[in-house]
Amino acid sequence: MSDGDAMSPLPDGWVKKESRSSGRAYYMNKYTQKTQWDRPTAPATKPEKAESVQCYHLLVKHRDVRRPSSWREENITRSKEEALEIIQGFHQRIVSGSAKFEDLARQYSDCSSAKRGGDLGSFTRGQMQKPFEDASFALHPGDLSGPIYTDSGIHLILRIV
Repeated sequence: MSDGDAMSPLPDGWVKKESRSSGRAYYMNKYTQKTQWDRPTAPATKPEKAESVQCYHLLVKHRDVRRPSSWREENITRSKEEALEIIQGFHQRIVSGSAKFEDLARQYSDCSSAKRGGDLGSFTRGQMQKPFEDASFALHPGDLSGPIYTDSGIHLILRIV
């Protein structure tokens, strides 16, 4: 490396450091904290922000789910078909405008998010069961899903963000 290179400013996003063990210079990307020995020639790259969504959901469990109990019922005995009928009824009430999603979730959802009107907050890929994740990310903000089946039960999902 020529003296001119050593004296020229580093590209944006890089910091020059010195190794405590060898005294040798190394370079750190300010955004990712990754280091390298070679002097950078291009600006540091920023990591892509993980896409996130915010959804409300209403869950109806049935006897075949992985945990057939909830804050509402200690022992859920309804069949999968009965759970589907209940979800479809909630869907019709929401779409017709006769009930608000949050009100139905607060009163009837078998998830502890019921106390927040079904609000799950923001989440990224890999945080939810795959069918739930796929449906959530496929919706546009303001869209309501049809019935979504997971190991937890049958869901309606309302994407907020």
